Amino acid sequence: MSSIPARGSAGPPTSSSGSRLARSAGVIGLATMASRLLGLAREQVLAFYFGAGNAMDAFNIAFRIPNLLRDLFAEGAMSAAFVPTFTQQLQNGKPRAWQLGNHVVNALLAVTIPLVVLGMVFADPLVRLYAEDYAAVRGKLELTILLTRIMLPFLTLVALAAAFMGMLNALRHFFVPALAPAMFNVGTIASVLALVPVMRMAGLDPIAAAAVGALVGGAGQVLVQWPLLRREGFRYRPALDTADPALRRVAALMGPGIVGLAAVQVNLFVNSVLATGEGTGAVSWLTFAFRIMYLPIGLFGVSIATAALPAVATHVAREDLAELRREVSRGLRMMLMLNVPATFGLVALAAPVVALLFERGRFTAADTTATAAALVFYAPGLVGYPAVKLASPVFYALRDSRTPVVVSVTTIALNVVLNVTLVRVMGYRGLALGTAIAALANAGTLFWLLRARLGGLEGARTAAALGKILLAAAAMAVSAWTIERAVAPMMPGAGTPARAIGVGLAIGGGLLVLALTAHLLDIAEFRDARRLVLSRFRRGGGPRPSPPGPSPS
Repeated sequence: MSSIPARGSAGPPTSSSGSRLARSAGVIGLATMASRLLGLAREQVLAFYFGAGNAMDAFNIAFRIPNLLRDLFAEGAMSAAFVPTFTQQLQNGKPRAWQLGNHVVNALLAVTIPLVVLGMVFADPLVRLYAEDYAAVRGKLELTILLTRIMLPFLTLVALAAAFMGMLNALRHFFVPALAPAMFNVGTIASVLALVPVMRMAGLDPIAAAAVGALVGGAGQVLVQWPLLRREGFRYRPALDTADPALRRVAALMGPGIVGLAAVQVNLFVNSVLATGEGTGAVSWLTFAFRIMYLPIGLFGVSIATAALPAVATHVAREDLAELRREVSRGLRMMLMLNVPATFGLVALAAPVVALLFERGRFTAADTTATAAALVFYAPGLVGYPAVKLASPVFYALRDSRTPVVVSVTTIALNVVLNVTLVRVMGYRGLALGTAIAALANAGTLFWLLRARLGGLEGARTAAALGKILLAAAAMAVSAWTIERAVAPMMPGAGTPARAIGVGLAIGGGLLVLALTAHLLDIAEFRDARRLVLSRFRRGGGPRPSPPGPSPS
């Protein structure tokens, strides 16, 4: 496999490059934090109204079908294929870039609308593919089919939102696109609160309110990005030229790219199929646990990967191997600094965190125990998922879509073997563990191959940083677990305020120990993250000065 020629010095990374990545990741992280917190609020509303029973199981499987493509479009193949190509077109002027944008939007409409129609027509066999075991529970399979038909148009809405997101990211607007998924959560929450009584009066299962909310939220993701995109000069035109070389380049990258980035989603599909055979609640426990884990993934992983992608594309276009290597290595170390402690923290505080977030209404203490068990085994995936989101797009920027495809297929096979084996030994918890192991294997293989492709990834520096981070994270986790166990018996009752105090003290104490240990071990990445946070507080949380060109949103 050939490498791009190296340019530039092999000296230390420039501060401007590091600050740009941290600044952009911080802007995305701010918006993503709002989105993920609203995502938790959405799950809390669903847990309160529906618990972890048959209706919630049906909703989760029904939404998994369009959501599979949402994840691939919004955070995977779309950005990996479209952003580098759109960035290259911008070098020829905005009119050429807008032409490509219109072609991509119309191509997505031409593909997804027929898929939605076919999905509605064949919803019965499609759902049975996922959840044949639901037929054993009266009405559960039929409810899942109904919810699937309601939510399938979400596929088209989120594909458009992803195209808008890609264009804005290429123009270095990060805040609004990262905030767009929050509209999905707002739409779902508002619809459940407003429509549950309406559904009952209409003779429908109340969970249908959440299905309608998914469509409302999907439309919100499109509408919130449109004003900024229009202000930049984009005008929609109903034109599609399939002979456009740029569109063909996007399609060529995106086709295998969907497979290359599909490992996580196929893993979830396998989990869904196997979990439906594990009895009422298993699908919902896994879903609630994954939602908790997804908060740090989205906040720390996706934000860094999204911020790094335009810079990666620029370095590739300039054939600057040295700076590309530094960019990828820097992003990896920042991910490790943020996600390794998060992994240890979730394992240490799984049960109290689940209880604090969900245990109310129809979500019982038994549901808390079951969800916490899934969370413990999902947690190691916190390192794997965001690392894949950083590594895969680098291959696509290098116009190598074959490598991620091969790695993905291998990982999928590994996941199937692990899940089928572990579910027999550990039940639904084995599905969480198998998914986490597969994610780590996917990430490790991609970075091993990327290391060979780029002539190294500052391996000694990264290994030293990881060793220090592991020590600091372990100290943090032990401290947080000890504090929570000591404080819990002192709290009156078991309500939300008491739980919040206990978890808050445990997290605060753990972070303090993490900071002290990181200082003693001289972890440079921790100092960088601390400086970023403190500078934002001093500036009132507003955006930092931006590099030349369009300012970040």
